[in-house]
Amino acid sequence: MPAQQKKLLFCTAGVLSFACALGTAAAMGAQLWVRGTILCTTGALLVNASGPELHKFIGEIQYGLFCGQRVRQCGLGGRPFQFSFFPDLLRIIPASIHVSVILFCTVLIVFALVGAGFFMFNAFGSPYETLHGPVGLYLWSFISCSCGCLIMILFSSEVKIHHLSEKIANFKEGTFTFKTHSEQFANSFWTILVCSLVHFLNALLIRFAGFEFPFSKSKDSGTITGAVDLMY
Repeated sequence: MPAQQKKLLFCTAGVLSFACALGTAAAMGAQLWVRGTILCTTGALLVNASGPELHKFIGEIQYGLFCGQRVRQCGLGGRPFQFSFFPDLLRIIPASIHVSVILFCTVLIVFALVGAGFFMFNAFGSPYETLHGPVGLYLWSFISCSCGCLIMILFSSEVKIHHLSEKIANFKEGTFTFKTHSEQFANSFWTILVCSLVHFLNALLIRFAGFEFPFSKSKDSGTITGAVDLMY
């Protein structure tokens, strides 16, 4: 592949990696990881609500990795309540999983920036034979893509398996009991998915630039070497 086309591919991959780092940082600070509605089961059972009356007992909840907001509906109008995971909710949530999600988000940002730098270096500089060359580019892309996948798996398990929304909804509720009515992942979660796909695309761009995978060896070189050995 001509040098100009390689530069264009590396510049594109570098810009995409940098955009993923910014997107992940923005996603970490946002409260748009999960959106849903919560049902006040205690209030609904007290008045035997059903049909349209049930909407008076359905509140809203949305949260991210650090804080969130829920609107409490128990038949007397909405009452918003702000909360933060640190340190308020650490006693009721799976803290190890939650901290791991934050840690992998940080690692994803760091390696996305590192990958962007090496992509630009290979586009405009003279790449080294080790971590500055194709081996390093594959490595940074693989680590970033793996971190994105781990973030989605861990956070999904925290929300779905450990019922994170219900634990948040029932935080500091002594009389009323809340149950998740609906729940869906929001923009920040899907941003991580897009970033993971982008890093996988970057690995394909490296391959299109003409670099073989680091662990692949040419069969022709082995055949030629064997033939030379037989001659001697």
